[in-house]
Amino acid sequence: MKTKYIILMLVLLAVSISPAFAGNALRMGTAGAQELLIPIGSRGTALGGSVIANTYGVESIYWNPAGLASLEGTEVMFTHQPYLVDVDVNFGGVGTYIEGFGVLGVSAKVVSIGEMEETTGDQPEGTGRFFSPSLAVLGLTYAKTLTANVAFGATAMFIRESIFEVQATGVAFDVGFIYDPRWKGFTLGMAIKNYGPTMQFKGQGFQRDLEFRQLSAESREFELPSHINMGIALDLIDNGPSLVTFTGNFRSNNFSEDMYTGGLEYVYDGKYSLRGGYNYADQDNWLYGASFGAGVKFNIGGTDLTVEYAWAETDAAAFDANQYWTLRANF
Repeated sequence: MKTKYIILMLVLLAVSISPAFAGNALRMGTAGAQELLIPIGSRGTALGGSVIANTYGVESIYWNPAGLASLEGTEVMFTHQPYLVDVDVNFGGVGTYIEGFGVLGVSAKVVSIGEMEETTGDQPEGTGRFFSPSLAVLGLTYAKTLTANVAFGATAMFIRESIFEVQATGVAFDVGFIYDPRWKGFTLGMAIKNYGPTMQFKGQGFQRDLEFRQLSAESREFELPSHINMGIALDLIDNGPSLVTFTGNFRSNNFSEDMYTGGLEYVYDGKYSLRGGYNYADQDNWLYGASFGAGVKFNIGGTDLTVEYAWAETDAAAFDANQYWTLRANF
């Protein structure tokens, strides 16, 4: 009975705020802090991002923090992604189970854009001064198995963007749950992501000297790229060493068209994985599409090490395909 009340409460919460998250192409490009949308981890990416109901370990901090509740012991994870136009994305995180408390996780995502030269109206070819923009997201996650069937998780994030002489800081929150009825690997998941107050750039870069006076402009506040995810997972084949799982997800976006994703994962002997996925949005010039990946797990000195790779399609006319490398250590 307690489980039903928890699920009902979470569903009503999602329904009550869903109008604010309805897909809206007219608002495209009006949200900031886009680094919040850059996925992390090879498994979820290879499955097209369809792992809201079937995510686990430190990687779940991004997809659905409720997945962290299943962690046993301690896991450390690092992932590297050469992103669009020579931008690098690095993520590091650690989660640990604390008996009687739950699972606690900390994480950091850093987007490195590289060095750029300052240009001005008077010196459009460059001033000779260089700067390196940086985008960072620091997270603190708590997850707990509430009942035999329901797991809950929440993440608080601190966001900082620095571009030359201006900066913006803010906070955002993710909340999610996973419901597992213990039937043929079927699970349901929901995650509300990137919910928080507006952000605004401030700093010396807005100041201008004009005839013995100093003027200071203000940037406009911008919203965060919030969205709601609802996902399912189901084991299609579970026979001995072979396990085939289907995953699917619907994402209701606040600042773009809604997105549909699906994936298939084959795991042999709990050690070797092959994955494929696809994501779709009814949106002009949609960049993304198919994805695939693989992983292998082995044990060294009592520590489980997992190495994973993912490839995700992007519009070849605009960008190279995204590639992800991930290393996990569980002990």
